[in-house]
Amino acid sequence: MKRVVALLMMMTAMVAQAWRPVNENAPEPAREFRAAWVTTVFNLDWPSKAGLSAAQQKQELLTILNTAVKLKFNAIVLQVRPNADAIYKSSLEPWSCWLSGAGVNPGYDPLAFAVAEAHKRGIEVHAWFNPFRATISGKSVGKNHISRRNPGLLKQAGTTQILNPSSSTAQKHVMAVIMDVVRRYDIDGVHLDDYFYPYPPHNNISDGKSPSQRRAAIDGFVKNLYQQVKAAKPWVRVGISPFGIWQPGYPSGVEAGVNAYEHLACDARKWLANGWVDYLAPQLYWRIKGPQSFTALMSWWSSINPKRPVWPGIASVRIDSKEDPGRPASEIGAQMDAARKLARQSCGQIFWSWRSIGSNRGGVHKEIKRRYTGYALPPAMPWCRDVVPGRPAAVSAVEKGNTVVLSWQPADKTARKWVIQAGTSRGWYTVCVLPGGQKQVTLPASFFNNATRIAIRPISACGASGSPGTLAK
Repeated sequence: MKRVVALLMMMTAMVAQAWRPVNENAPEPAREFRAAWVTTVFNLDWPSKAGLSAAQQKQELLTILNTAVKLKFNAIVLQVRPNADAIYKSSLEPWSCWLSGAGVNPGYDPLAFAVAEAHKRGIEVHAWFNPFRATISGKSVGKNHISRRNPGLLKQAGTTQILNPSSSTAQKHVMAVIMDVVRRYDIDGVHLDDYFYPYPPHNNISDGKSPSQRRAAIDGFVKNLYQQVKAAKPWVRVGISPFGIWQPGYPSGVEAGVNAYEHLACDARKWLANGWVDYLAPQLYWRIKGPQSFTALMSWWSSINPKRPVWPGIASVRIDSKEDPGRPASEIGAQMDAARKLARQSCGQIFWSWRSIGSNRGGVHKEIKRRYTGYALPPAMPWCRDVVPGRPAAVSAVEKGNTVVLSWQPADKTARKWVIQAGTSRGWYTVCVLPGGQKQVTLPASFFNNATRIAIRPISACGASGSPGTLAK
């Protein structure tokens, strides 16, 4: 009889400990854009050198993604078009020389692989295009490269050739290339760098255009790009990373050897003010103290259009560098703090570039980990025709040995991500981020130590947060 009573007590305790659905909410997960540029040109970040096997290239990319997860990043900005070539399968441009050789098929589709593996890990992929650079220092190009098919579109700029930015034919080609990627790949963003017209002393290409005419051409290109991307896939974010100073003297006292407005035809202030970008990432590569103050510039950029975010480019590559001798990693941490404080719409940072992050230059991981203490989602962008996903149904959690199996059914097809949250007596934390197509996950029980609540929350493609299905113990 005692054994029966003991068994009943054990069964009662087990039932009491089982996870059960409850009509409760959970606090919103933290939001911050946390990214790094992953550069392919010159093999700066990935792949480490041209000619690696497909397996080696994949392994290097997986190492980047796994490290990004450990550091609690939520995005990479992957350079997919370094110089009118492609690191993806394209009928419009040849395979990039930085992969397996000019025009040489690497044996897989790197962009498709990157997107699939990144999304498995809750990492966004923003496809980074250099719009007008065509050739570099005589580097070989594939047979169907634009420099061979239509050399009349090219202008010489030192040892580089660029597609004439003011040519409507050149702009149409670039637009077709970008929109081809938008339509065929499940990317999260389209990203352009600062290279519209070349930097001095090679900015005076023989196009017969005045600075104002050049700006008008680039303004039209940026506006058209935004409209076309949004017409095709409204949830794909459009971001541009201009030179960090709009013009010398803006803000007052800031010095610059380059006038991006005049030399590069880059009127990024207009693009942000007019809402022709979803975010701007000015390259604020200088220190907090100095003639190009990081904080002064960050404050100025943030003031232009408080409804759209400014996520500064932060130069982790300049830690202990020739460009900035003696710069400590603590400068990067201070800039992260300043970026958070001065943000008006939402917080975020993009690090230039991955190699300095992956190699932990100067101990920068310590600075990042101090600030990225928990997972965060990229900020929501409700102006992108957003919808709020419905609450998931049939939410369950079953403990099996040292694991917990979570299952759920989506209410609709609008969830692009699922955020798994856990609640304890000390508060809530994000356990992981999963792709929208997933309906079940098996996680270590240690992820839920001391948790009395589990929430499974849908997130839309534009970042809108739906009500979670919540379990209690």
